[in-house]
Amino acid sequence: MLTRLDLMAGAFRAGAALALSEPEIRGLGRLVRQGDVCFDIGAAYGMYTYPLAALVGPGGQVHSFEPLPNPFRLLAAGRRASGAERIRVNNAALGPAPGRELMTLPYRFGLPIHGWAHLRTGQRRPGRPISFSSTRTLKVEVRGVDEYCEDHGIDRVAFMKVDVEGFEARVLEGAARTIDSHRPSLLLEIEDRHLDKYGMTSADLADPLRERGYLMYAWHRGRWARVNSVTTARRNYLFAAQGGL
Repeated sequence: MLTRLDLMAGAFRAGAALALSEPEIRGLGRLVRQGDVCFDIGAAYGMYTYPLAALVGPGGQVHSFEPLPNPFRLLAAGRRASGAERIRVNNAALGPAPGRELMTLPYRFGLPIHGWAHLRTGQRRPGRPISFSSTRTLKVEVRGVDEYCEDHGIDRVAFMKVDVEGFEARVLEGAARTIDSHRPSLLLEIEDRHLDKYGMTSADLADPLRERGYLMYAWHRGRWARVNSVTTARRNYLFAAQGGL
């Protein structure tokens, strides 16, 4: 019998097949198993949260992090509607260390552009010029992956999705112990237009992971295909430990 979570997860998988949601959702089954612990960092409305929760089953956990108030409210409402206690939602960003930090939320035509919100910590440049009518400054809670795992007694993380508008390297900085000891698969958004705000390039993000023994993949024609470089043809890249796929 299908549960509400199954229906929600199925809707996002169907959307991925029709190019209405991110196609990489179709490849999560190769990365995540029953009983796994996963992190959805930059969860927004739960595009990855619900498919991951269906895959990990009742014995697994999905820890979702969304710092913006309105997306978090919808994420929390969706978690309640799903009835899935394995989903833990957190109204917080992730970074190198716990604290409170400023976040910029751009507006266009009076509407918030949540997909371009970003933490100011370490920001060096405005980034790619975009026509925003205004911006709002928020103060948000920031956690670190390592600190969060220690606080919640998490001793094995299998998968982390990180989509934080150029702040990915700082999230990984706060996850250094987890990455080295757990070797989770990492699905990262990598776009130079976002990384430039923090004085970084795609190579600055990808190369250190490869030096740590990770192999880089992209979702292509229904499978994870090995790639050697980041291009503008796609924005999401999977890093898996050798032997992980």
